[in-house]
Amino acid sequence: MSMDVTFLGTGAAYPSPSRGASALVLRRGGESWLFDCGEGTQTQLMKSHLRAGSITKIFITHLHGDHFFGLPGLLCTLSLQSSPDPGKPPLDIYGPLGLRSFLRRSLELSHSQLLFPYAVHELVPTRDQCPAEEFRDFSDLDGGEIPPQGPGGRVLRLAPGESSYLLEEDEQLVLRAFRLFHRIPSFGFVLEEKPRPGKLNVQKLKDLG
Repeated sequence: MSMDVTFLGTGAAYPSPSRGASALVLRRGGESWLFDCGEGTQTQLMKSHLRAGSITKIFITHLHGDHFFGLPGLLCTLSLQSSPDPGKPPLDIYGPLGLRSFLRRSLELSHSQLLFPYAVHELVPTRDQCPAEEFRDFSDLDGGEIPPQGPGGRVLRLAPGESSYLLEEDEQLVLRAFRLFHRIPSFGFVLEEKPRPGKLNVQKLKDLG
């Protein structure tokens, strides 16, 4: 499995003419996974060799604006480049609790209708991820339920005795989120390749000495 990483933005707080806000793309096979989506990310994508339409998953580390204010605009641009397809799998978006409500309300207030399905999977933070006075409980933003007219998705809580959240797993890799300490709750993401069995025929080697 080949993978490569493209940095679209490494700037902090706000983009500059020569440096975008936080965003990077991991390419894996024919898929692209976007990690963070600061303001101007779609412009950076246009300057790169990457195709925005190949993005199948988006991961947001935390809800500071320089890490996710570019997301509603990117989704709208992806929609402009799409055609309605009822059988298309949803674009998976992972991020802290509160992200689903932000996206739903941003798209509603701007009268934006996406031509593709998307699902927001929210990570429930723990109180030790930031200073006590900065912690906000966003669990009641949607009344504790996913509105039927809004995007689907899961609410992921840290399992007892576990140190990370299991996000995705297939025959080749495991994708997890882990807690980071910041001014607001933040998450890191780790991609682990599973061990690959060797292709040597041991018996044949023995027979050949």
